Amino acid sequence: MGFTSYSGPASSFPSKDSWKDFITLFNINKPTMLQTGDSGEDVGRIYNAIVDAAKMGVEERVILCIIMQESRGNVGVGTPRDQDGNPTGGLMQAEESPAFPGRHNLSQADISSMVNAGTKHYKGNLQQVGNQDTADNIYRALRLYNSGSINEGNLSDGKGATPEYVSDIANRLQGRTNG
Repeated sequence: MGFTSYSGPASSFPSKDSWKDFITLFNINKPTMLQTGDSGEDVGRIYNAIVDAAKMGVEERVILCIIMQESRGNVGVGTPRDQDGNPTGGLMQAEESPAFPGRHNLSQADISSMVNAGTKHYKGNLQQVGNQDTADNIYRALRLYNSGSINEGNLSDGKGATPEYVSDIANRLQGRTNG
């Protein structure tokens, strides 16, 4: 199923009742992760890392969808630089995240370190917008995660980053896997 384009304020994006549950989303995305060169063990360790990182107060399905948007679940993804020239590595392409470019069959500790770093970064963004587990706050925090700032009137204003970032993750939360 293709992606639907969403824009405008957070209230214009899909409500949480349209989002799939974590297990369904994980199973829908497993084939994509395996296509990156991840082993079955890598994929299982991603699952474990997400469940553990969610204890920081971030929904498992949000963590998973950030991972799929940022790296397609590839534990060996490269390390690009953000608009300020800082390295953004790991599964969630976050600043200060460890990264293992070109490597697979990683340990649980290596995979968890990437997921924890990205989740900690996102949690900081969520705290900036009120730290409540509502769709509106989640979408606003996603905009911050990707671009560092928000145009409250249009979450598809990437301010130099990926304009469709929040829209793409909204689609992923509904179980869509291609864009």
